[in-house]
Amino acid sequence: MSQRSFSAQRSTVPRHHWFLYVLLAFSGALLTFVGARAEQKAADDTTFRKLIDSYCAAWSSGNPDNAARFYAKDDGLVFYDVDPFSYTGWKQYDADSKRFFSSGSTITMTAGKELKVTRHGNIAWTIVPMNAVVKQKDGKTEDLQIRYTGIWEKHGKSWLIVHEHLSVPLPGN
Repeated sequence: MSQRSFSAQRSTVPRHHWFLYVLLAFSGALLTFVGARAEQKAADDTTFRKLIDSYCAAWSSGNPDNAARFYAKDDGLVFYDVDPFSYTGWKQYDADSKRFFSSGSTITMTAGKELKVTRHGNIAWTIVPMNAVVKQKDGKTEDLQIRYTGIWEKHGKSWLIVHEHLSVPLPGN
C-alpha cells in the first residue's frame, strides 16, 4: 500500500465519525430540550391550577381584598367582566366589587378541570370554564357558566393578572 492511499483512507474515517458525533450530540440536546419543555409545562399547569383555584376561593369569600393579590395595580389595565362590561384599573374593579358584596349579594365560583395554560417567558394566559352561583339579597339565584381567559405577567416571584375576560354564553348556546 502506498503512502498516498493510506493517507486518503485515513482522512475519510474521522469525517464519518465526526458526522456521527454531531448527530449524537444534536439528538442528545434535542431530547434534553424536549424533556425540559415537558417539565416546564407540567410545572406551569400545577402553578396555574393552584392560582386559578385560589382566585375562585378569593372571589367566593365575598371580600374583594382577598382577590386583590391576584391583580396588577397599573391604572390603565382593562378587565372585562360579565356585568358591567369592563373596568379600567384595579381601583375601579375593587370599588364596584365592594358595592356588589355590600348589597348582601354573594358569589361562589369554581373552575372547571379543562384548564389550558400557555406560557412565553414572563407572560402566560389561562383559559378555563367556570361556574358561578350568584345569590342576590332578595334571594334570587343565578347559576352562570362562565368562559374565563386570564393574561398573567410575572412580577418578581408572583404571577399577576394584567387582563382578564369573563363572558357568559348567550341563552340557548
